[in-house]
Amino acid sequence: MALGYLVLFGLSSLALMAFLFWTTNGLIARQTDDTIRAEITGLAEQYRRSGTTGLRNIVAERSRNQRSSVYLLTTPTGRILAGNLDGWPPVPTQADGWMDFTFERPVGQSTETHQARARHFRLAGDFQLLVGRDVQERIDIGSRVRQSLIWALALTVVLGLIGGVVMSRNMLGRIDAINKTSQDIMAGDLSRRVPVTGSGDEMDRLASQLNDMLAQIERLMTAMRQVTDNVAHDLRGPLSRMRSRMEVALMKKPEAGGYRDILEASIEDSERLLNTFNELLKIARAESGSEASDMKDLDLGTVARGAAELYEPVAEDKGLTLHVDIEAGVAGRGIEPLLSQAVANLLDNAIKYTEPGGHVTVRLAQGETGPVFMVADSGPGIPADQRDRVLERFVRLDASRSKAGSGLGLSLVNAVAQLHGAQLVLEDNSPGLRVTIRFPST
Repeated sequence: MALGYLVLFGLSSLALMAFLFWTTNGLIARQTDDTIRAEITGLAEQYRRSGTTGLRNIVAERSRNQRSSVYLLTTPTGRILAGNLDGWPPVPTQADGWMDFTFERPVGQSTETHQARARHFRLAGDFQLLVGRDVQERIDIGSRVRQSLIWALALTVVLGLIGGVVMSRNMLGRIDAINKTSQDIMAGDLSRRVPVTGSGDEMDRLASQLNDMLAQIERLMTAMRQVTDNVAHDLRGPLSRMRSRMEVALMKKPEAGGYRDILEASIEDSERLLNTFNELLKIARAESGSEASDMKDLDLGTVARGAAELYEPVAEDKGLTLHVDIEAGVAGRGIEPLLSQAVANLLDNAIKYTEPGGHVTVRLAQGETGPVFMVADSGPGIPADQRDRVLERFVRLDASRSKAGSGLGLSLVNAVAQLHGAQLVLEDNSPGLRVTIRFPST
């Protein structure tokens, strides 16, 4: 990664610096040519007014006062009439009249070889005129710019290499931390988490997502162990009773009536075991989201009203008052059998734990953010510090041990709410418990 970054960075810098050199050198060259053209325009005007004699005088005058310009005016035979060159340059003239050549310029007691660029003209009578500029300074500037860019490129490559190494070492260090955490987790330490630096960058966001995933896995593994323990505990009693009854029946003399009682008790225990397994399967399907594709538009009022009508006789038999307040036209999207089961579980719990003479309320209304379903009772309620715990499988509070049940009712309601993207809230009803399901808007 560091080498790839360095190559890309170096090529980009090289392209940028080459562009800077090309544009800078080209600008200076264009300025030189424009200056030569301007001088030619002035000399051409003088030639039209004064002829060859006037041109000779102006060239001689400018040759004495100019150090950057070069001039040469010769006769048809090649004799120099005026100018600051020792002779005609020994290079061919280009098709457009331009010439690039070297010449000797006196500097103090010595001479230096300079580069020049000039324009060649043939005048009337086969006189020849050369007008140009000493471009040695431009060449020196270009050379210095080129050397500066080379050093800048070298410095850029070095800095890029250092930056790439630092970045890669930092990245590899954080990846090594993730690998170390993964190895510890695979070794059995589910409490390990990926370090987060707090910088908020992509690696930190990845680490946070991984930590959330690991926390969820740990919760699921813990829940699985709890479920296994609870299932083993809850199944041991009914199975032990069934075996004991059968062993006692085998030791006694055959009696039709006795066998019938034993079979009826065994069937009752079997039914309780099957109900437990069915509830666990429903919770597992809801939590896995495998039935999400079965969602469709529903009239939630019909679901709530059907459950209320089903439990109304049960409430009356226990001496409870069932209040039903269902707003018409409340629609939502969901799976009708699961929603009906969740509402039935809430009503069953409310009726089961409310003493005779109490009341149970079922309400459905359209809230600001979506449908809101609520079941409230006047029973003993659930302590605030236990409301999250009762949503787990097989959890039953001490006050409910005397009531029939498996501790899966609210777990199923919670799983169904999560499947539908709804929020399940347990609150104090003063007295009693108020359970609210807030559905999202469709």
